[in-house]
Amino acid sequence: MKTIRLLYPDYVSGGLETYYFGAHLMAHILPENERQPLVKVKIAPPDGWEKRVTDGIYGKEEVLAGIREAMKVIEEEQPDRIITIGGNCMVSQAPFDYLHGRYANTGIIWVDAHPDVSMVKDQHPNAHARVLGSLLGYGDASLSDLMKNRKFQADEILYVGLQGLHDYQEQFLKDMGVNYRVQTGDFVSEEEMRKFMDRFDHILVHFDVDVLDEHLFHSTYFANPELVGDGSGGGKMTLEELTKILRCIADNSDVVGFTIAEYLPFDEYKLHQMFAGLGIFTERD
Repeated sequence: MKTIRLLYPDYVSGGLETYYFGAHLMAHILPENERQPLVKVKIAPPDGWEKRVTDGIYGKEEVLAGIREAMKVIEEEQPDRIITIGGNCMVSQAPFDYLHGRYANTGIIWVDAHPDVSMVKDQHPNAHARVLGSLLGYGDASLSDLMKNRKFQADEILYVGLQGLHDYQEQFLKDMGVNYRVQTGDFVSEEEMRKFMDRFDHILVHFDVDVLDEHLFHSTYFANPELVGDGSGGGKMTLEELTKILRCIADNSDVVGFTIAEYLPFDEYKLHQMFAGLGIFTERD
């Protein structure tokens, strides 16, 4: 079985340059494994310039170019398993689409505080909030049309850690027939997860760091009081609870895709920027 680590530092879909830095840092945080080559999606580093909003999508040209590049890299590698290192949530589209084509009976466990099913009409321009809607085939056409394989069905999705929804998100999920519950108290139980996983031969895991409580884990979007996003709140999960959930998934299913998204090490990025301004670190002679 060939497993690759796909370094996909998309920052444009989330509108924050810190995503780019966070993806590269996460690549170093993960345990080393020489049997899992690191394959890079070519994303131009941040240049400090604002991107245009086109057809309601911030940086649309860059977002689509990133997805196409990720698809190209994956097709060249032909892996059996993909660990995707993001970047924001949009990085799941290309690998999950590819793996869905490789494995027919596949379910998605979406470990996230948010449903990621927003659409252009909802007036939130950052594409990372639309990725699961795209995988279901009902997101923005320019995103979902890039997919090569059949779209996922409503009963192939399990949300873990989901928090309060906007009215338009609730309506989308009801219209699509996606079974969900807001988990402000108890999270989805291990029994519920096992029951879901037993229906599939393979599982894809999307882990958004913002499922963690920002008061306890600070490298998440909602730990930065200057950011408001689409008005949603952060997650309520502890690292200990997350560990139990991921171990339950790993021990009871064949995980062929695992995305790590939305890691935002704000303090570390500030240190990086500080050092970048000192000549002793940047001299070329």
